[in-house]
Order: sequence, then C-alpha cells, then structure tokens
Amino acid sequence: MAKPGNRVQVKLKSSESPHHYYTYKNKRNNPDRITLRKYDPVVRKHVEYKESR
Repeated sequence: MAKPGNRVQVKLKSSESPHHYYTYKNKRNNPDRITLRKYDPVVRKHVEYKESR
C-alpha cells in the first residue's frame, strides 16, 4: 500500500461550463494550482480546467 502524504485529490473546474473533473496531484512537486486542457462534454471541445479549492 502506498504511504499517505503528498498526494491529494483536487477538483478541476471548466473555464466555460459548470463541468468538473476530480484528479490527484503531488503537493511536493506541484505546490501551485494546476491548469490542464481537457475535453468538456458540455460544450463538446477542449477547454482549460483550473484547480479549485
């Protein structure tokens, strides 16, 4: 089993719709908020997703 610690679950919110994803990130390697380009099924195109708290 992996040791608990640096990995945390974060919520990624779409910049163009109310859609969101959940993913994990390593707080030690990425202490800042992350942004990813992912597919948004609501608007049916790739958009920027930003980490929300």
